[in-house]
Amino acid sequence: MKNIFLLMLFLSNVISAQSSYSIDSSYTIKSTYTKLIKKYPFIKIAEAEKNIKVTQISDVVYSKDKGRSLHLDAFFNRTKKRNPAIIMIHGGGWRSGNKNQMQVLAQEVASKGYSCFTIEYRLSLEAKYPEGIYDVKNAIKFIKDNAKKFNVDPNKIAVLGCSSGGQMAALIGTTNDNPAFDDVQNKSKASSKVNAIINIDGVLAFKHPESSEGDMAAFWLKGTSAENPENWKNASALSHTDKNTPPTLFINSSIDRFHAGRDDMIAILNQNNIYNEVKTIKDTPHSFWFFQPWFGETVLYTTQFLDKIFK
Repeated sequence: MKNIFLLMLFLSNVISAQSSYSIDSSYTIKSTYTKLIKKYPFIKIAEAEKNIKVTQISDVVYSKDKGRSLHLDAFFNRTKKRNPAIIMIHGGGWRSGNKNQMQVLAQEVASKGYSCFTIEYRLSLEAKYPEGIYDVKNAIKFIKDNAKKFNVDPNKIAVLGCSSGGQMAALIGTTNDNPAFDDVQNKSKASSKVNAIINIDGVLAFKHPESSEGDMAAFWLKGTSAENPENWKNASALSHTDKNTPPTLFINSSIDRFHAGRDDMIAILNQNNIYNEVKTIKDTPHSFWFFQPWFGETVLYTTQFLDKIFK
């Protein structure tokens, strides 16, 4: 009886630790569909076709600290033992969303010969900048440490993100080997370096003539641009873009504010002869990647770029 009581107490503590933070569930594929369907009556929520070549492993724990576990879902092509890996970061204004929103894209890209990983990271109601950046970089290290398990070539890693996830992906890629953006608590000897960036409608500069970031960014960045200008600058990929930035693909909607800083970043990439592409999908809203017919274009542009860089 005593052992049962101790077990129940342990489980209670674990559950309490796992749920001791607020969750914002406002950003979902369904709510976005409801918002967009009136203006775009032809859209359909994208679905992935099951592919026998793709293995899925869900809710793999890649980090655990003080009872808080962080998970990833792996989708990897079994036809080769060493696939390029794609780290996928969901959007939601750094506050909402979850890794499940990237599963369809992960399944589809994995079917083309890749290992894809959708990443859970701490959102702003739980942890402020730069903790979420640390989380994704820790996930990259975990994937490299377990490369054989997931059929990954650790020297061919791309980071892809949508919306706020695109901002994070660009920041992660432009801060390769920058110790200020790595979690000092992580004991892995693997590098969090990535070899390509895919930014899907994520801002490249928070404080910029083209940017109109407001309350959600300020909440994540620990203050407004006036209150915390250092974070607003340091969290901007444009601030770190240089000769060491990896090849980059920008996939954009037709809404200008979600490309803030992009053209300035491209100018730096071109000055350093770093390969880059821009694909703007005409007449599209933000969050276009969830829906057909735009999902198909997103997959096509993503895989064409990855094939050029890695294959």
